[in-house]
Amino acid sequence: MPDVVDLIMADHREVERLFDELKNHPEKRPLLVPVLAAVLTAHSRAEEDSVYPVARDEAGETEEIAHSQEEHVEAEKLLAKLTATDPASPEFDQVLDKLVEDVTHHVEEEESKVLPGMRSKLGPNRREELGSAFAESRARHMGDLPGQASKQELLAQAQNAGISGASSMSKQQLEKQLNAS
Repeated sequence: MPDVVDLIMADHREVERLFDELKNHPEKRPLLVPVLAAVLTAHSRAEEDSVYPVARDEAGETEEIAHSQEEHVEAEKLLAKLTATDPASPEFDQVLDKLVEDVTHHVEEEESKVLPGMRSKLGPNRREELGSAFAESRARHMGDLPGQASKQELLAQAQNAGISGASSMSKQQLEKQLNAS
């Protein structure tokens, strides 16, 4: 099984390729938006439940993970908005540009801070175990829609973001806290 860092970076390159297609081939947007939503949502959920807790607890990336989780919440809101926007409208380009900007920033931070920390602080066997868990989680979440996380997924996001008292919150309270951070 591949190293989790390599899998995450491969997903990042695929998302960048989809962004490029969406920007340069407007006629493909109706077909590509659902693909982007599926890939990005599954990737985020897999990081949130399989990778971020380990990066935080075993690799000591606490602040970086809290920040990355906040960026995931913001990107998911933009992704939900993009899927609900007419691909032929001027608003689509604005939402796409903001999503590309935010995700590109997130990828740069993750690839310059979190992933190198995981490579240096986790052994190759542990990274392969995480690669299996990440791939399994990503496959399980493929087809999930942005903005429709379960309470369990929201709880994982809240814990990654360092929100205290999350385990006793309702789904609505978790959503509110995550959107406020």
